[in-house]
Order: sequence, then structure tokens, then C-alpha cells
Amino acid sequence: MDNNFWQGKKVLITGHTGFKGSWLSIWLHEMGAEVIGYALEPYSELDNYVLSGIGEKIIDIRGDIRDIKHLHEVFIQYHPEIVFHMAAQPLVRESYLNPRDTYETNVMGTMNVLECIRNTSETRIGIMITTDKCYENKEQIWGYRESDRFGGYDPYSSSKACAEILISSYRNSFFNTKEYNIHGKAIASVRAGNVIGGGDWAKDRIIPDCIRAIEQDEPIKIRCPHAVRPWEHVLEPLSGYILLAEKLFNQPTEFSEGWNFGPEYNAFLSVWEVAKQLTQAYGKGTLIDTSDCKEPHEANLLFLDITKAKQRLGWQPRLTIEDTMELTIDWYKRYRKTNVYELCKKQINFYTKRTL
Repeated sequence: MDNNFWQGKKVLITGHTGFKGSWLSIWLHEMGAEVIGYALEPYSELDNYVLSGIGEKIIDIRGDIRDIKHLHEVFIQYHPEIVFHMAAQPLVRESYLNPRDTYETNVMGTMNVLECIRNTSETRIGIMITTDKCYENKEQIWGYRESDRFGGYDPYSSSKACAEILISSYRNSFFNTKEYNIHGKAIASVRAGNVIGGGDWAKDRIIPDCIRAIEQDEPIKIRCPHAVRPWEHVLEPLSGYILLAEKLFNQPTEFSEGWNFGPEYNAFLSVWEVAKQLTQAYGKGTLIDTSDCKEPHEANLLFLDITKAKQRLGWQPRLTIEDTMELTIDWYKRYRKTNVYELCKKQINFYTKRTL
């Protein structure tokens, strides 16, 4: 990654009040970008976005990506050169409760962003964030590659698969690399594993659930103890998104496609193992198995193959699962008694100096 590249760049982040969005906003702001954030209100007063105060350092706009009129007005006013589209309904269990909202946000919201990119001459790069769950999950023991088929059992996963198909269609129809000299835009979609780190308080996620239980001196209830996921610290995929944006800006026709950013295979652990490591690192917490066959379906096994990002982008994970857990626990142990923005900066600096 090139810090100088981002000096003065106008960057729009949808979903900047979310977990990943807040970290990306801090990182890009520190590299000198002019960050414009467009999102709903943060989920909790304890969110990383709120406690870090990043909203006071950037252009902070409240808006729904389903509101294309408002979104287009933001594009017209600020003329972003690069767009990171992160706004989404990101929870599997929530998608069972509110499938319509899930599809409207994840599919039509994505279309609205693509339309605004298409109709804004200054916008050159679109990094569209989806999920590893966009692939048709066959519970296979090897990682999914970018060329594998999209699918989705639950509404969340299938909505993200729909978004991937939509992005591909727009890339072929309106942003075709063969016609780059006409439209001047490059679009990529990115898929990450199960992202963890400080400042996430969303419901039905293992790390926030564990921390809430520990802080309330309650046992930690594990719904899907045997489910295996690709765990990675939030800074890992964000580094991939940032690097990809730089590559697209300089070589727009070479990287306009889909990309996986996941951990190495030693970070593929069960939910129970991750919760156990968390309690050991934190120094307290008791786990109980509350799995119920009547719970909504969730995938048991999901891996990502990151060979393509390694070979073509020169990207690779920098952190072990132990590093990931240490950084995550450090945030949650210190957030009440330290400057959270400085804490995030310290972790970003630690990450960027880590030898590949």
C-alpha cells in the first residue's frame, strides 16, 4: 500500500458507521484521504465509529442506500474518485426475520451505488464489498475460488450472491474493460471471511456475544459450536481493499473482477475453538453449548481460497490467529479507559509494520 497515493483523494464510503466502515475511515483519513461517509446511524453507542470520534474528522452524512435520490445528491456534491460500498444488512439470522429489507438493502442498494458511479464522471473506482457467503456452499473441505458458482441457502447469503451477479452484469454492460477509454471506470467485488476486531457490537456475532456475556458475568452461549469459519482481523481484508483500489486506479483494466481476501488455513477454526481462545486471552468467561436443531439454517463449513490475491496483487495475510485474537481482546479491554482513536491508530501502525 502507498500512503502517498491517498493524499487528497476523494473517497466515498457507504456504511462508514459500521464496524468495518469505521476502521476503513480511520485508516484512509490517516493516509490523507478526504473521506465522505454515507450511512445510517451506528448500531450502538459503544461502536468503534462512535468511540473513535472518526465522524468528526470526515464528512459525515446520514442516509440510506435505498434512497437513490439522496445518494445521487451526495455524488453530485462531493464528486468521489473512489467508492467503497460497504453498507449492507450483514446478518444471517436477521435475514430470516426481515428478508424483504435484506434484499432491498443488499441488492437494490448495490444497484443504486452502481447507478451513481455510472452517472458521476469523476468517479473512477468502485470497490463493492460482498461476503464469502455469496458462494454456493457445498460444505466442501477446500476453499472457494473466485470462479466458483454463486448461491445461498439463507436470504442474507442469496442476497449477496444476487449482488455479485448484479455487479458482474454492470461490469459487463456499462464498465466493460474493453471500452474503458469510453467510460473510464473500474469495478471490483471483494469477499472476506469472518471478520473480527475491536468495536463490533452487532448481535448474533461470536466476538460481541462473548464480550457482552463476559462484561455481564454471564455464561457465553454458543449456538453453532461446530461451525468452521475463516477468521481474520478486520485490518486484513481492509488492507486488501485498499491495495486493490490502488491497483485499479493505476491499471484499471487489469484488476476489474472479483477477489477473495481471507486468512491462511491455520485460522480456519470452529466457533467453539475461537470462543475458547477468546476466554483464555481475556482471562475469564465460561462457555455453554446451546445448539438447537430448530434454529435457522447456517452453514457449517466455509473456506476461501486466496491464491489469486497472493499471486496477482501481491497481497497476503500478515497476522496469525493468535495475533488476531490479541489485537481484538486488547481493544475490548481498553475501550473504556483509553482514547479509542489512538488505540485504532496504534493497531493500524502495528499491522502495517508487520513483516509479510
